[in-house]
Amino acid sequence: MNILLTGASSFTGYWFAKALHDAGHDVVAPLRGEQNSYFGVRGERVARLGGIAKIAWNCAFGGSAFLDLAGSGEWDLLCHHAARVGDYRNPDFDVAGALEENARSLRPLLQSLAGRGLRGVVLTGSVFEQDEGVGSPPLRAFSPYGLSKGLTAQVFRFWCETFAVPFGKFVIPNPFGPYEEPRFGAYLMKCFFAGTAAEVRTPLYVRDNIHVDLLAAAYARFAEDLAANARPDAAHPSGYVESQGVFAKRFAAEMARRLDLKCDVTLGTQTEFSEPLMRINTQPAAQAIAGWDEAAAWDRLAEYYRERLAVRS
Repeated sequence: MNILLTGASSFTGYWFAKALHDAGHDVVAPLRGEQNSYFGVRGERVARLGGIAKIAWNCAFGGSAFLDLAGSGEWDLLCHHAARVGDYRNPDFDVAGALEENARSLRPLLQSLAGRGLRGVVLTGSVFEQDEGVGSPPLRAFSPYGLSKGLTAQVFRFWCETFAVPFGKFVIPNPFGPYEEPRFGAYLMKCFFAGTAAEVRTPLYVRDNIHVDLLAAAYARFAEDLAANARPDAAHPSGYVESQGVFAKRFAAEMARRLDLKCDVTLGTQTEFSEPLMRINTQPAAQAIAGWDEAAAWDRLAEYYRERLAVRS
């Protein structure tokens, strides 16, 4: 298939592009920035992206360059993974501005593509949106960012239904793996390589952590099935459903046996409960993806951090 995939410079976006490419599809990845404008871990992802996808630079979703690109080819799928993120925890996050950016020019875009054989639209959602996943009621958005993602999905669904384009929503839980921004996993690994205990301050939150390559394999499968009209219009892949304290200890045990490090974890006394106690997805991904190797995924993660942190420690 010919696939137009936005947001491929992101952590999950890069892995989605790789999984689609590995499945034999041709991926075109429009990026909003100029060539050589990406640095750090995002720059690493973009450099690797060039080997698995055709990159269109200065091509933000819904802008004139993007509309020209979309109009110049025949696309089987539009996979819209890009979204305004910014400081996603900020209570002043601009919901209306994010919605406008996420869905810019959507009506004319879909109207054009629907008449040229588009087989479907895959939109990335988040378990942190309103009315997604299962967990502590009410299922409200975690933040204004989550609210903007949920509203974006409603707008996409409306226009896809208007133009009779199959619509699929792929809901992401908590991915982790190589080439991730410095978040929870990177924090744990920095502590382990420094020989200090990693403190988990919110050990009671029950979350759904998933290996990013497993998530990406589920994404490619979902995209293929949507294009073949062989699947419901949503996917909710799930990984390790457990408290953050239990997951941190699982992570530490897997790394300790691979890296010959102590990998100590201490669980703090949680006093902050600003987020729902539990929010998870519902479809165990490892059971659905034949051939995925859990041990190999942990091996790759250990090697990734060994290459980056062993010399510095």
